[in-house]
Amino acid sequence: MIATARNPAGIEGLRAHAKTQDQLLSYKLDVTDFSEIRKVASDAIEKAGRIDVLVNNAGYGYVGALEEVSLPEIRAVYETNVFGLIEMTRAILPVFRAQKSGHIINLSSVAGMVGTPGASIYNSTKFAIEGLSEALAGELSSFGIKVTLIEPGAFRTDFANRSLRVAPYLPEYAEALSQTRKYYETIGGQQPGDPLQAVRAMIALVDHPNPPLRLPMGKIALQRIRNKIAQYESEISTWEKTILETDFPEFR
Repeated sequence: MIATARNPAGIEGLRAHAKTQDQLLSYKLDVTDFSEIRKVASDAIEKAGRIDVLVNNAGYGYVGALEEVSLPEIRAVYETNVFGLIEMTRAILPVFRAQKSGHIINLSSVAGMVGTPGASIYNSTKFAIEGLSEALAGELSSFGIKVTLIEPGAFRTDFANRSLRVAPYLPEYAEALSQTRKYYETIGGQQPGDPLQAVRAMIALVDHPNPPLRLPMGKIALQRIRNKIAQYESEISTWEKTILETDFPEFR
């Protein structure tokens, strides 16, 4: 196993689960530092010999209405949530192609499928990962490389606590975003999702001969995604005539 983190001390606990000390390679890695990504990837590949699964898990939440968020914070969250994932994947793809095998697991979110008022920037990063991964799956299928998006709902991690960043509030949005703000202020430690069960599910899908492109996790994610699909189907059915009329007559 190869594990990376901005603070390597946070992953040293994994050694207790390794049968031998050389079963775990750990590295300090900030995914916003692209030169560090290349260096770590090169060293890890040289020492391990091959890579079978890449899990892109780096990311954090950012709460705030579009008017509340600052451009530097927007750039920062994109550097980690989107560009870091892209560069990490690019560093490993040559190995997967040479092997004619590999599995990329990208941690998205229910927020990559369903928008939440007050989390527009975070939503946009996860929507970006969804589109990227869907296209990537088509680009890589002929090489025997698989891609899976993990779409968790509320899981009991640090997401709503230490990792979450919150923009300064504008009083004009107090009413519109009251539910979102209350949710993030109170959900920490109360999330229904079990991270251990999520890990077990990801291990199972890696071992499956036909893993899904998308795997929602938890009841909250499943319900919200189903509601989104139903709403979308209702809208396009209502507006189908208008939709089709936008083609030239001979193509309708």
